[in-house]
Order: sequence, then C-alpha cells, then structure tokens
Amino acid sequence: MSRAERKQADPDLGVMAGQVLFSLQKELFGTLAEQGHPRLRPRHGAVLAYLDEAGSRATDLAQLSGQHKQVIGTLVDELVELGYVRREPDPRDRRAKLVVPTELGLDQMARSDRIVADIERRHAEFVGAEEYAAFRRVFRRVAEGQRSGLR
Repeated sequence: MSRAERKQADPDLGVMAGQVLFSLQKELFGTLAEQGHPRLRPRHGAVLAYLDEAGSRATDLAQLSGQHKQVIGTLVDELVELGYVRREPDPRDRRAKLVVPTELGLDQMARSDRIVADIERRHAEFVGAEEYAAFRRVFRRVAEGQRSGLR
C-alpha cells in the first residue's frame, strides 16, 4: 500500500483537520458570497473569526489566530479596503489601535455565526447529539494540547 493510499484509508490528525477546515471554509465562504459578501476569502477568517464586536487589537488577533502580526496587519488592510473593519484609537491606550467591525463587518459576523451553527447542527444530526458533543470536548482538549506544545 502506498503512502497516499494509507493516508486515504487511515488519515492522520493533520489530514482530517485539514479536510474539515477546507470543507467548512468552502461552505462558509460560498454561503457568505450568496448572502452578499462575495469578496471575502478564507484568509480573512484569521481576523473575522476572532474579532470582537467592540473591537480587538491586532496583537490579540494574531495571538488568537496563530498568525504573525504582519499577516494580520495585511489582512486588516484588505478588510479596511473592503469595508468590513476600521482602525480606531484604543480608548484604554491611545498609542494602540483597535480593529473595529463596520456595519458590513457586523453583518458578516452574524451571518457567519449562523452558517457555522447550521453546519454544526447538521454534524450533530449525522453522528448524534451526544457523540458530537463528546467529539467537540475531546477535539477542544486536543487543540489546547497542541497549542500548549504538548509533547
């Protein structure tokens, strides 16, 4: 059996996580495009998925998403140009800037939340609510262990 056949027959964590991520992104951004947000791309999720309605610092977005601050800065620039966010002074520290969603950004955030909730509901129906809840608990622990450098 070739390596590719083994990966297909018994995919490892990275392959399975990638398959789920790419499939979810395809559905999410395809549905968002149908609902009036055709210019967003999956890369924008590194900002939009973690953005607080009241605004977030770019450094916090970088930490939460696992992306470099420079990458987040580029994505924020793109989202400013697309009209989804704006930069404002942070009222707690005037030297810092907050990335704040616009009305268009808030609309996208609400729609994304509903779309992802629907995807998760369908998964829970497919495997059963208890099994899906257990999967989420275990997957959350695995993700936390991976982020903390579990060896």
